[in-house]
Amino acid sequence: MQSGRLNRRVTLQRKTAATDAYGAEVASWTDVATVWAAIEPLTGREFFASRQINAEITTRVVIRYLAGIVPAMRIVHGTRLYDILAVIDPRDARVELQLMCTEKVK
Repeated sequence: MQSGRLNRRVTLQRKTAATDAYGAEVASWTDVATVWAAIEPLTGREFFASRQINAEITTRVVIRYLAGIVPAMRIVHGTRLYDILAVIDPRDARVELQLMCTEKVK
């Protein structure tokens, strides 16, 4: 892995649930780790849903290997949010992780 390639600082977050004063479940996001990453946009598309035109970008985020990363997490980079769809460990080498993500564009 080339360390110069990891030139973006990102935060990995896990969804947590709590209950409010009325007993309703409230979802929030908790920081898991802040790491260096490479962000590589792959494809983009527009689609029509709920009477709106929406845009979505498929992105690969590469980080050094970190145990415990699962698709239910998300990545925060500045004001951008990436939902993790898949976690890939190339060649099962435990050197790097490729996180296949989608970013919703407003």
